[in-house]
Parts: sequence; C-alpha cells; structure tokens
Amino acid sequence: MKSIYILSFLCFILFIHSGSAQVTIKNLKCEYLVNPLGIDEPHPRFTWQIETEESGFSQKAYRLIAGTEEAEIASGQGNLWDSGTVPSAVVPVVNQGIELKPFTRYYWSVRVQDEAGEWSDWSQVAWFETGMMDQRNWKGQWITDTYDFNVKPAPYFRKAFPVNKSIQSARAYVAVAGLYEFSINGKRIGDHVLDPTYTRFDRRNLYVTYDVTVNLQQGENVMGVLLGNGWYNHQSTAVWYFDQAPWRARPKFCMDLRITYNDGSVETVTTGNDWQTDLSPVIFNSIYTAEHYDARLEQLGWNAPGFKGEGWRGAMITGAPSQNITAQVLHPIRHVKEIPAVEMIKQGERTWLFDFGRNMAGVTHLRVSGTEETTIRLKHVERLDSTGRADMSNIDVHYRPTDDSDPFQTDIFILGGKGEEEFMPRFNYKGFQYVEVTADQPLELTEESLTAYFMHSDVPPGGTIHSSSNTLNKIWEAANASYLSNLHGYPTDCPQREKNGWTGDAHIAIELGLYNFDGITIYEKWLADHRDEQQPNGVLPAIIPTSGWGYHWANGPDWTSTIAIIPWNIYLFYGDSRLLERCYDNIKRYVDYIDEQYPSGITDWGLGDWVPVKSQTPKEFTSSAYFYVDAVILSKAAKLLGKQADYEKYATLAEKIKQAVNEKYLNRKTGMYGSGLQTELSVALHWNLVPEDMRAQVAANLAKRVEADNKHIDVGLLGTKTILNALSENGYMELAWEVASQETFPSWGWWIVNGATTFYENWPLDADSDISMNHIMFGEINAWYYKALGGIFPDEEQPGFKNVVLKPNFVKGLNQFEASHEGPYGTVVSSWKRNRKKVEYSVEVPAGSTATLHIDGEKIRESGKLVSENNFIKVVEQGSGKMVLVLESGNYYFIVG
Repeated sequence: MKSIYILSFLCFILFIHSGSAQVTIKNLKCEYLVNPLGIDEPHPRFTWQIETEESGFSQKAYRLIAGTEEAEIASGQGNLWDSGTVPSAVVPVVNQGIELKPFTRYYWSVRVQDEAGEWSDWSQVAWFETGMMDQRNWKGQWITDTYDFNVKPAPYFRKAFPVNKSIQSARAYVAVAGLYEFSINGKRIGDHVLDPTYTRFDRRNLYVTYDVTVNLQQGENVMGVLLGNGWYNHQSTAVWYFDQAPWRARPKFCMDLRITYNDGSVETVTTGNDWQTDLSPVIFNSIYTAEHYDARLEQLGWNAPGFKGEGWRGAMITGAPSQNITAQVLHPIRHVKEIPAVEMIKQGERTWLFDFGRNMAGVTHLRVSGTEETTIRLKHVERLDSTGRADMSNIDVHYRPTDDSDPFQTDIFILGGKGEEEFMPRFNYKGFQYVEVTADQPLELTEESLTAYFMHSDVPPGGTIHSSSNTLNKIWEAANASYLSNLHGYPTDCPQREKNGWTGDAHIAIELGLYNFDGITIYEKWLADHRDEQQPNGVLPAIIPTSGWGYHWANGPDWTSTIAIIPWNIYLFYGDSRLLERCYDNIKRYVDYIDEQYPSGITDWGLGDWVPVKSQTPKEFTSSAYFYVDAVILSKAAKLLGKQADYEKYATLAEKIKQAVNEKYLNRKTGMYGSGLQTELSVALHWNLVPEDMRAQVAANLAKRVEADNKHIDVGLLGTKTILNALSENGYMELAWEVASQETFPSWGWWIVNGATTFYENWPLDADSDISMNHIMFGEINAWYYKALGGIFPDEEQPGFKNVVLKPNFVKGLNQFEASHEGPYGTVVSSWKRNRKKVEYSVEVPAGSTATLHIDGEKIRESGKLVSENNFIKVVEQGSGKMVLVLESGNYYFIVG
C-alpha cells in the first residue's frame, strides 16, 4: 500500500511539472495563412500560439522541424530542416534552413520550451506548398481571343485533354490580366471572387494556385475559363482615366495544369493556341459600373466533356502583361455573408424596390421566371429620394458615360425564357442598400427573389468591442462595415462612386483595421503596389494602384505617408519588420524628395484636413506635421534595421522639421498653435510636435476649444485621427468621451441615430457634395475605443503585443465596456464594469506575453487579495493615486475603488 502512495505522489509531481501535459501549440500559420497553397516566398515566416491554463507561462526556446514527409514530421523528425533548440520567445520565425523547391509541399511542426526547461509536445503538423518560385518555370503561353479591347462580350475559353493514368496530385496555376472564373468538367473551382486582386498590371501580376486533384477524372477532361475586364480593360469612362491606362488591353491569361501521376511522371497541360474560344452571355462587364447578361446566348455544357464547340475558334497567342508574375498570397475576396431583403415594395406595374436594411459592398442574386427577351434592370443605390424612389445622385457624380448603354451600378439581365433563371454578377461589385428592379414585361417577384451578398477580402476577425452603450456598439459595427466594404485586395475610399485606393483614407484607418482584423496579407500586397507606383524621384500618387492619375494632385505627405505609416503599424501590431525592411528604401526616397523640395522643413504639399465640419486648418501645418511623422518613422526604422548613419541623419531631420513647425505655428506664450483650431492643437499633441514642457498648456487649450465648440468635433479627415487621442492621452479622457458619445450634429452618433449602418463621407446628412454613405475615412473612433476605453496598446519596445500596454479609462456615463484583440500570441482582453462605487476590471494576457498595466487607484485588489500578494504581478510604480503593474500571462480580476 505504501508503494502505491509513493507512486501516486510521483505521478502527481510529474504531472504538475510536465510541460507537454499542460501546453498546446495551436493556430500554426505560414505567411500569416493556414496551410497556404502556392507561395513563392523563399523565406516564409512561421507563427504559432500557445494554449495553457498555467499562469505565467513564458516561452524560453523553440524547436521547429520541416520536411517533405508528413509521417516523419508527425514523429518529430525533420528530414530537411531541424532548427535545433533556438533561444527565442518571439514570432514570427523565418525559414533559414531549407532551400525551397517549386511545386513542393513542405510539412512543419514546432514545440516550445518553458522557463523551467520543460518541452511541450510537438504541435499538430501544418504545411505550406510552393508555387512557381521562378518565372522561368512557367510553361504555358499567354492567350486571348482578340487584340481589340473595345469588344464588349466576355470571352469563353476551353481545353479538352485526356487523363489515362492514376493521379497522385494536380495543381492549376492561373495567371490573369483581368478577372476570371475557372472550371473543370463543368464545376467552378474555388470560392474566390474578383481574382486576381488589382495591381499595376504592367509592373506586377498575380497568379492563384488550386488543388484540383479531385476534379479530374479518367478519360476526357475539360478546363474552362471565363475572362472579365476588371481594372485591366476599363471600358467605362470616369474622371480618373482608367479607360486610358497604359496597360489597357483585352483580358488575357496563362495557365499550367501540373498533374503528378502515381508512377512518378509529371504532365503539364498548358495554355496555347490549341485552346478554343467564343463569346459568352456576359455581354458587358465593368468593375466600376455593372454587368449585363443575355441568357439567350448561353451554351450549356461549354466547359464540360462532350461539348461540340461548333463555331468556336482557336485562341490567339499574346504577350505577357508584365515580366513580374508572382503568387497571390493573401486572404481572398469572397461572398462573405448572405443578406436577405427586409422589405420589398411594388412601386408600379413593373417596378419593385428591395431594401436590405443595411449599406454594404457586394452583389445581388436574382431568381426569376419570365418570357424570353424580357429585360430586367437592377439599379443599386444607397439612398431614396423624397418620393421613396431609388436615388443615384450622391454616387454617380464622377461617372462620365458616353451614351446610355452602361448605366451606373445597374445590372441588366435578359431572360432566356427557360423557366426559373438565375443571375448574379461575376466581375463587379457595388455599394448599396436598396435595389430598384424594373422589367419591360410582366413578372412575379417576391421578397425572396433578390438576395444580397456582402463581398470583401475575407480577413479573419481580430477584435471585438461591446459596451453598455447601444450607440457606441452601433458606431463600432458601422465602422467595421465601412472598413470591410472598402477592402477588396486593397483599401478603398468607397465601394460605389470611386473604388479607388486613396492613400489618406487608408493610413487614417490603419489602426481600425489592425485592431479589428488580421489584415497583414492585404497591406503587404498593397505596399508592394506602392513600390510599383513610386517614381524614381520618390513621389507617390494619391490613389494606388493608378492609371497615372494622382501624381499631379491630392498627393503629398498628409496623404501618401502610407508608405511609412502602414509598415510601421504592421511592425507594432505583428512584431514583424519584413514590410518595414522592404519599404525602407521607398520611405527614404520619399522623405529625401520632400526634404530636397522643402529644405526649410515646412511644406504645403498635400490635400489638407479634408471635409472639415466648418473650420479649415492650414494645409501647410498638417502637411509639415506628416513630413515630421515620416522622418520619425524613417529614423526608427533605420535604427531597428541597424543603419546607424541613417538613424542619426533622419533623427536630425525630424528635429529640424519639429523646430520649424513650432517656430512658425506655436505661440510659446499662449501655448496656441495657429488659430487654435481643434485640428491644429490635436495634431500637434498626437504626433508629438509639442515641446514636452508645453504639453499641458497646449492640451488645456485644446480642451477649452472643444468646450467652446459645445463638446462637439470641428475637424476634417486628419483631425479625426487626432482629436480624441489627443484629449484622452493628455488628461482629458472624460471630455474625449463626451465628444465621442454625442448624438447630435456634428458627431458619429448623429449618423447612427439617423439610421446609418456605415460611416458617411460628410458630417451633415444633407451636404451638397462629398456625400458617399459608405466611407471609412472618419473611422478612427473605432480604434480609439480599443485604445482609450479598453486601454490596449502595442509596446514599441516589445511589438506584436509581446508586451501589452494596458491603460484603461473607466469613464462616467458608461457602465460596462469590453475590448478584445487577437494578437500574434493570442487574445488580449480588457473588460470593466461598474458595481456601485467600485469598478470590476478583468484582464486576459495570452501565454507567451506580458502586460504593463497603468491604472488609477492605490487600493486595488486582485481576486480578493492585494496585488502585491499575487506571484504573477509585479508592482513597478505606485503613488499619486496611480499604479503601474507588470502582469505575467494569465487571467486577472481586479477590484478598483
């Protein structure tokens, strides 16, 4: 009996000290994707998270193995790479151990060691698969159906080929200039839409990889491709001249279908002039306006075996659109959410109005029966006029049609008269809440006849907000709806009137995007677009990508600082310096250009505080402020990347700009910048232009100005980034909350109480211009919720939320608030609620991370005990009614007050 007790005791000791029994490695990603297929990156990045109920867990080291044999990796043996024990506690980890080959699947697994030296079990096996890796590996030729880019109908392409051996695997590599749908044996492949994502086509093109092993069959097979115009062949006309883009041509594509057989042989079926082509029922398609479809022209079975293809002709060989064909490695655009109509109103004998209850970017799917040749028009709008009819006037202002054949945001569907028919655009999306359906023949429609699909880059959620304020919750939801409505492989300003990649809108919304979504893959792609568009002298256009418009107007540091601000924020949120490193020379050329053109440090190059409520801040002031921001980021990047001479040079430049701005705009006696406008004072505070000894005085002036403005905003685009942050970070949190929670004009809440489901482009509901109803440019308040109310910040010294900075504010008038953010190491939660005179504050710090908590109060208890009694909490500062605590990973429950 005694031996049994001893054995049980030893088992208990073994259990509580065993890392493998308590630690799980999860959420393995390569290049920030789960099991990515078809990557070209020779040094891919690996990330993972640690799950454990053990408080205070810290990774001391890791060991990563990789190879081509899944069974060996599962058993803890890497046949190609074994990193050995690497003393490191951070992600990402970059592949340095394998010289990657094309067309190869690599498996990998990782385990971690804790501070006690105990190892976890190996993670589940993950994989990634390489694509072409080298452009010389392409075998197919680029093909099209005509060299005439004015031809309206979209072309079909088909290729029949036999398979007579047992297949081990098959991959299709599809590169397209334009857009496409790809099918095999009559079945559409994949669930992406609007592939490939938009680039500067004459400088870089993206290809997509598909695993089509299960789609092939023994005997005859048929590949089918339907090409759309996208931004490559812009046939609609608008003020940005995309119809005159230097790359414009008829859509074209190149494809390699690589089949590996079980006998080890490899066969590649490629594009060439042996493909057959004909025009499709998609008689017109424009990414900008709409799509027209004539069901009478359908050719059933065109992409399946047995089709005769009478009248089809051979495809034409054409040139590649660029010499840079690379893998598309990002979260793709999808039909993410199906949204039913909330109401259908019959407005006439042949007119119906569908209301989907919310604004969105996307398309609609129509089910209808009618007689042959019946023409149906589906007009997509954001608002109704005073009579309740569809009103296009707020979104078609920049459209310049040459005739009436291409109505804005209006799909046209011509029935084939074959019973119930369906139509949904393939190569377009729109911004809308309402759809007016009209027909030239009698129809029977119901509320279920038309369904909407919210379309956007399908980025995983990365954060949540919930509070006791219904208006706050709706503002957060509306901001996210606008952000996603404007994310289609690149960030845009609006999904209807323009669809342009406006730089200023995007850098203002970068924190909103990164707190709420795992968007690194989209931003890395878009910053590659920046590098493609930058002129040799360093200048960037206002919209990216561009046909050439935007180099002459609206660019400048207040807008095109995206080249610096976005890589820096990616570094802060992910702890990953790759994007910053790849953009370093571009940032440097950009800053050098401004310095050469404006050696005084003062520049008026820019667009200014766009769409202000009433007061206009001098453009020179805001542009010079962003010049300073860029120089600061560049100096920090230089230091991070070990470029000491550059660090010293650009730190000196930043100080010169700061002094120049203060000499011109700061009244040192009064502590006032310029005329003392909200934007002037808050920009100076937020971007750290204010001398430290004057910060309190400037902040007090800002508070007085806001109070004089009846605690409402008086800012434009640039001021919305700074106004709330400047108040909350400089001792005026309660005032900032009063401003943020307003529900009267002008405010974010004013939109919400008047029915907004997305953010608007202008503050007045009845503005005469700049009146899109789905704009993201005023979205900073969403990120401010995370920062000011939840208090969640990345730590520049330990980025990627390796250490989380927590500075929560328990404001009056709000009873409960919770923010969560999914960082590289796991989920951070900051949650509080009022309980009489006390506040209950809960914190979650993910395994492998720590947190530095700044909190008001000195009599603070955690789980019923003094904080000093908790072994996982270290008090590093106390006094003057404040405490600074360092928290190890785990869950905490504080009582404050």
